[in-house]
Amino acid sequence: MHDIKAIRDDRDGFVRALARRPAYAASAGAVADEILAKDRELRDLLVRLQTGQARRNEASKLIGQAKAKKDEAGAAALMEEVAGLKQAIQDGEAEQRELERALRDLLAVLPNLPAADVPEGADENDNRPVPQRAFGTPPKLEAPRQHFEIGEALAQMDFERAAKVSGARFVYLKGDLARLERAIAALMLDTHTGEFGYTEVSPPVMVRDNAMFGTGQLPKFQDDLFRTTGQDPFWLIPTAEVSLTNYVSDEILGEAELPIRFTAHTPCFRAEAGSAGKDTRGMIRMHQFSKVELVSITAPEKSGEEHERMTDAAQAILKKLDLAHRVVTLCTGDMGFSARKTHDIEVWLPGQDAWREISSCSNCGDFQARRMNTRLRNAEGKVKGPVHTLNGSGLAVGRTLVAILENYQQPDGSVAVPDALVPYMGGKTRIEKAS
Repeated sequence: MHDIKAIRDDRDGFVRALARRPAYAASAGAVADEILAKDRELRDLLVRLQTGQARRNEASKLIGQAKAKKDEAGAAALMEEVAGLKQAIQDGEAEQRELERALRDLLAVLPNLPAADVPEGADENDNRPVPQRAFGTPPKLEAPRQHFEIGEALAQMDFERAAKVSGARFVYLKGDLARLERAIAALMLDTHTGEFGYTEVSPPVMVRDNAMFGTGQLPKFQDDLFRTTGQDPFWLIPTAEVSLTNYVSDEILGEAELPIRFTAHTPCFRAEAGSAGKDTRGMIRMHQFSKVELVSITAPEKSGEEHERMTDAAQAILKKLDLAHRVVTLCTGDMGFSARKTHDIEVWLPGQDAWREISSCSNCGDFQARRMNTRLRNAEGKVKGPVHTLNGSGLAVGRTLVAILENYQQPDGSVAVPDALVPYMGGKTRIEKAS
């Protein structure tokens, strides 16, 4: 959510920043003017209400004085005036609520403003590589197979039966592949808690509207979400970012409490609206998938440093698994709704002969904190303003499994287990076809 005072104080600066988002390049000025017009209307109304309330209070006192003087006609006139003012104030307060709701609705659908160092661009083709973060060399495999071909040949990955039970974009993992999925998540959690100081959390996976609003999924992206039915419906989380970040919603945090760092391994649920025809085979784009999430809550001046640290934590997993990957900074046209700056980590998939995203680490600045009403109190006890929030995949467990299958596939159809995962696999060093 944007600060209306900041827009009011620097309309042109807001327009320039919003126009960096390609979708708003032509309309940023009109958007700002609509917001400011609604803001002026609301502030003018508030002045009229304050004036009316002051006059009502004054007239109420004058009624008593008129009655004391036996001025019944004057008292009656004042009482009639007070009654009219009371009704006008009630009507004005109803109008105030409508204007506040309208202004909030205008602000709620606007994306975060890109940080100054985010590259300009229209789409993923304009993302900027971060060469110093690149790791490893893609392996040279002869006729590499895709992960679903490997998993099905091992008789441990079953899309057909999953479709029978749940439909498209679901999968059964069995045997060693199911254990591998569990092992991957355990390695991630142990790394993030043991080496990077994150606190492990087991959070709710169903949340209310206000939580989805707080992190920016609502109101704009409801078609991408799953929702329960009934008198008290819930949303299924598309990522544990929602549960973990909203842990501090409607709170004032002391500086000494920060940074707060959470990690969680949860199922995630996405409708994948608009993805027809994309990644229709395999585990790249699922309705239900497993992910280890990273969330940080920091003081504003620390979020840039924390963003780099979070990216380090996500990369550490791929380095332990010896998986070639690269990092790109997303351009203004490819960045998510709530982010002010994002690093994507892309792992090499030999079966696809392509780099594919396995993590996004985003600094959201104060954007989510404003939506959640989460503020910072300094050491002197003064409330300073919103905190900063960050989130990242550390990593997507299913996509990590995909990367292992494709990078560690063997000519005989088996899959070597990365050294870092052998202890989590009970000492097993190779996954072979189920008997």
